[in-house]
Amino acid sequence: MDGSRDSDRVVSRAERRAEPEPEAGAQQLEPMDANARALELELEWFARVLDARFKRYFDPQSDAPEVLELSPPDFSALGEEVARRSSYVEFARHYRLALSERVLLMLTLAPHLRPELLDVFGTRNKTFDHRFTEFGGARKPGGEFIPTGETLAFILGGRELDIRFRVRGLLDPEHVLLRHGVIKVDAPAGERLGPLKAPVRITEEFLDILTLGRRTPPRFGPGFPARRVETRLDWEDLVLHPGTRAQVEELLAWIEHGGALLERWGMARSLRPGYRCLFYGPPGTGKTITATLLGKTTGRPVYKVDLSRVVSKYIGETEKNLARVFDQAERRDWILFFDEADALFGRRAETKDAHDRYANQEVAFLLQRIESFDGLAILASNLRDNLDAAFARRFESLIYFPMPRPEERLELWRRGFSPRARFADDVNLERLAREHTLAGGGISNVIRFVSLRSIRDGERPITRYDLQMGVRRELNKEGKAG
Repeated sequence: MDGSRDSDRVVSRAERRAEPEPEAGAQQLEPMDANARALELELEWFARVLDARFKRYFDPQSDAPEVLELSPPDFSALGEEVARRSSYVEFARHYRLALSERVLLMLTLAPHLRPELLDVFGTRNKTFDHRFTEFGGARKPGGEFIPTGETLAFILGGRELDIRFRVRGLLDPEHVLLRHGVIKVDAPAGERLGPLKAPVRITEEFLDILTLGRRTPPRFGPGFPARRVETRLDWEDLVLHPGTRAQVEELLAWIEHGGALLERWGMARSLRPGYRCLFYGPPGTGKTITATLLGKTTGRPVYKVDLSRVVSKYIGETEKNLARVFDQAERRDWILFFDEADALFGRRAETKDAHDRYANQEVAFLLQRIESFDGLAILASNLRDNLDAAFARRFESLIYFPMPRPEERLELWRRGFSPRARFADDVNLERLAREHTLAGGGISNVIRFVSLRSIRDGERPITRYDLQMGVRRELNKEGKAG
């Protein structure tokens, strides 16, 4: 139960079960349907647990059973097919969840599956005319009950202090359900709450896994300031300096074989988790495309962090925004790509005032998070020296993307045009590549410009004048004389 990828193995098995099996024409049970049957059984048990707790709490002489004697379902009654296709059953069996852990899991699932089960916690104490403090919980503006650690302690032990103390262990960050990102103890921003006072929730990732039987990609927004980026290009479409290409191949080797190095070769004891790489060089030299191709080749999603949503003028908000990205990306084999990384990972300032002190604290926090990240983090910058030296020392590799040489620019011009493009007799791509120092991004912009002019005029041949005009426009954008 200690492997950091245990949850990934459970999910991958559930996803494989979702694939059609060889028997032609056989009716397949979807993982979602299998989960629904298993969770119905679990919810019925959880309802009995709640009923027993409230009966015994308000009437100590009640003949209701003790909560800890109400054994959770063993799922054998569901049949082999349901148990085999349910990611919830697989999860419960894999982690060998105890009764208390099953109660915790159902307490966090109930608001999403059967919220009315928790209405009983709205019972008011008539003596003091307010809700029972011992029930814990928080309320959303609409009145929905959100359980806290206090709620879990009440369900499992009522007034029993020894059980209350054990519940704190269930909510410890090192408990398997929290360490693997299944449950989170979610204190409101700016509030310091004890482990029993903060809301306990199931993470969105595991809500989908345990109900739908699959992961749903995170939605871009305030809670997740990163977008997935993809490309239609392939490696043969990317023109790089041979030295740059060789270093990218080394990075690709780590993505494909790093797991074997750490696990099969036993190097996890001496090597840090994850990999940190800096792409640096002028704009338009292929840094973003390279990152997306690394993901495409290895089947790993690439998420580009939106720095406009991360960096905040308010103290503590930048760290909080970035933590959301790293928390989601842990143990998921993502590639995180930070373009124009200077805005986040820039040099620390000499401490002259409180603002400088907090800015330096941000850099220290980012340093700690990126160093402990177990995936691949790629930072891109125009200039290597713009980054804080503490980050540079911690990169496993630094890859320079130089301006393309004339022979590489020629390849970019030749590969960039559509096969439908026709050229006038005065066009000489070799001369164009030799005379004008443009990066790949600039060349693509010129190709787009002249191709649209050709299409607009009935797909006429592209002339030397068209190309000169396009190059001039691009150089003017860069502040250079055309």
